[in-house]
Amino acid sequence: MADLLSQLEHLNEQQLRRLLVEHLTRQKLGLYWEANAIERDAALNADVVLPRLVEEWSCSPSVPSPQPSPDGRGSQLPSPSGGRAGDEGKHPLPPGEGWGEGDFVYRNLIIEGDNYDSLRLLRATHAGKIRVIYIDPPYNTGNKDWVYNDHYVNASDRWRHSQWLEFLYRRLTLARDLLTPDGVILVSINDENRARLEMLMDEVFPGMRLGTITWRTRQGSNADQQCFLSVDHEHVLVYGNEGFSFNGFEKSYEMYGNADSDPRGDWRTSNLTLGFSYKERPNLYYPLQDPATGVVYPPNPDRIWVYASRDRLKEGQTVQTKTMEEFIDPGQIIFPKDQRVETWNTMDELLAAIDRGDVPKSGKSPTLRRELPNLEFWLGRPVGFGRPQFKRYKADLRNQTQPLSSWIVPTFEDGNYEAENSFVSSTNQEGARVVAEIFGDRAFNYAKPLSLIKNLLSQATQPNDIVLDFFAGFGTTGQAVLELNAEDASTGSAQVGQRRFILCSSTEANSKEPDKNLCRDVCAERMRRVISGYGGKPGYTPEQGGEFAYLQLDKVDAADAHFEIDAAHAFQLLALKRLSVVRAATAGAVQRLGRVEDCELLVCNEVNAETIATLAAWPQQHGAARLAIYSTRPQTLSEQLAARGVEANCYSLMDALLSGQRGAA
Repeated sequence: MADLLSQLEHLNEQQLRRLLVEHLTRQKLGLYWEANAIERDAALNADVVLPRLVEEWSCSPSVPSPQPSPDGRGSQLPSPSGGRAGDEGKHPLPPGEGWGEGDFVYRNLIIEGDNYDSLRLLRATHAGKIRVIYIDPPYNTGNKDWVYNDHYVNASDRWRHSQWLEFLYRRLTLARDLLTPDGVILVSINDENRARLEMLMDEVFPGMRLGTITWRTRQGSNADQQCFLSVDHEHVLVYGNEGFSFNGFEKSYEMYGNADSDPRGDWRTSNLTLGFSYKERPNLYYPLQDPATGVVYPPNPDRIWVYASRDRLKEGQTVQTKTMEEFIDPGQIIFPKDQRVETWNTMDELLAAIDRGDVPKSGKSPTLRRELPNLEFWLGRPVGFGRPQFKRYKADLRNQTQPLSSWIVPTFEDGNYEAENSFVSSTNQEGARVVAEIFGDRAFNYAKPLSLIKNLLSQATQPNDIVLDFFAGFGTTGQAVLELNAEDASTGSAQVGQRRFILCSSTEANSKEPDKNLCRDVCAERMRRVISGYGGKPGYTPEQGGEFAYLQLDKVDAADAHFEIDAAHAFQLLALKRLSVVRAATAGAVQRLGRVEDCELLVCNEVNAETIATLAAWPQQHGAARLAIYSTRPQTLSEQLAARGVEANCYSLMDALLSGQRGAA
């Protein structure tokens, strides 16, 4: 208590109000963990995060001269083939914003640094732009698999679970703001921590839970001998905005045919019952008669008919679908032909048959029983022992795809059972094997299998989506994106894959290994080798996503931003924010970001007579109708250009740089 009071003494009125509001509004039912709201706010607003392009660690092919764009608005850049810097190429980039001669723009990003800082940067540049996020966060196993506040968290830490939850909470709340209106986040987690993470996700993404996908990580193991229960699976939690849906699988129509030459086309038989008992839906419990033969079929008391009978409707009553008779008349109800038919003339005969079990059945359930009402109806009538079926036409199908199953079929069980709406994924051994193929050894054993992430992204993404992985680790997500883009191109799809990836990874440097850089030497190096081609596999062209910018993060105190943010920082941040690309900054006081439709985007680092003259001549020289200029003196620049008859929207350079990086702004 004394320590708590001493902490409160140093808080100002605003901070005390913040703590009080949090205490009074905290949910009383749900997940609770130790956290400090003041520390959380301080971390969010500590400084400004700025990107710095490291060209020598990027994958940046050389650039030929530009070609005219089809619409005549600027240039469309032919891009080189994939590979290391310096490779010549012939593949065009997708239509862009009219890049200038000699320009090369990076659409894919690898960001080195604490992913909390990476997400703070992305919130300023990519808010509402990311459609798919996949992450494989640390599993809180206690095996020093993650760092919190610069220290490894191990099993003996009494606050381990709270620190893990706070660690993820801060990152997930930032990631939430990056999703598009139809965006989704997929999170891998083990069985032990699923419950905690699911409750945390419910708090961060309220009302967005879509379900859980289960993945077999290995074949059965005898490792857990104490209770003889081997936990050989993990989960993928799925939380999405309202407009999201998986792509699903194309339906198989092998079961459809047209043996009777029905003019309405191919059909298949289908069940004619509904999963309610006769007590729950008494209006759907009635005898069904074949009008051609007069044979009567008793309904299943446990699964009544799916359609109402026209003869049992009350006066003025209507139904949402057709009545049973409206399906019988055109022949859409198939009555059995070769079947047993019995007639019981007395109640004693019927009851004796019921007691022997010698009555019609639906599966193993007898459809006539002693306790059922109105048994007298069945006396003296021909009763069929077969079951009527519904004729379902292929042309009536509303959806040509079937939904993704929540069960992933493991490779070693593929073909053992029918699972048309499941995808197949290997175990975690595949992840280690692929990394070994790329790097030549099995030094990294915990990478997720490429087949798992590739299939998840195949289901979750569209051809032009941006995919974010802010626990990128070994870079498997980036390789999955490239493979999907290449497959789109090889199948001749109308929409050639132009998915982009953003991979965030830390260096994991520490006092014992100060030069360690996992992001550069593993994540980025893997992507370089994949893009170049490895083990006899072909590489990837920039058209397929075979390039990336390597960014490092510089952090500047907000109070010093006016003095410490240089022209390169400003150029890269604005290129990311306005165009979602990175490119090498050009020299000079006026720098060209690119073009959006007929508007040139420019950065003016100095406002003087020379730059004003350059900007005044810009529209005529470059064929632009309008200018959008970021400057340290926007008002002065706007007045000077207006006086020269130039239409220009001038914006504060510092406001643009700081926007989105100050609290919830």
